[in-house]
Amino acid sequence: MNRKVLFTAHAAIIAALYVVLTFAASLLGLASQAIQIRFSEALTILPFFTPAAVPGLFVGCFLANLLIGSMPLDTLFGSIATLLGALGTYWIGHVPRAKRKNGQPAPGWQKWLAPLPPILANTLIVPFVLAYVYQLEGTIPYFMLTVGIGEVISCGVLGLMLFTALNRFQRHLFSPGP
Repeated sequence: MNRKVLFTAHAAIIAALYVVLTFAASLLGLASQAIQIRFSEALTILPFFTPAAVPGLFVGCFLANLLIGSMPLDTLFGSIATLLGALGTYWIGHVPRAKRKNGQPAPGWQKWLAPLPPILANTLIVPFVLAYVYQLEGTIPYFMLTVGIGEVISCGVLGLMLFTALNRFQRHLFSPGP
């Protein structure tokens, strides 16, 4: 199969999953509380495994925010936060890998650092959206705390659970094809 087609298909599937999981969290009321938990944020671990996840997560976040009725600046800056987090996770998974010899496995520390970029990106960007776009009552440090807790749950806990499940099958799921 053509690598470009496979890359596009992986990105589209990831984007679709992000939208569906965001809707699920919204329907359960988890995405609108002080501490927001989006199941879709667990997918931010995927750039560790495949570069197709970077555009997939960006497009998925953009579409999800658009479809659930977020304000335009929230849609834009939330998607940028997801993109920055995805790029960071990709770097953690791939740049150090290029420096290893003969396909040695990734050091264990990479797994634990993989969810950190999306946690940081969202914790630093989204509070300003909440304060200035939605004009919610509260301070930036308070919003950083609540967004950070939600991201630790979504990206850290759920993301690492997904990482553990996918790590065993990464050659089959994320291979670039023949």
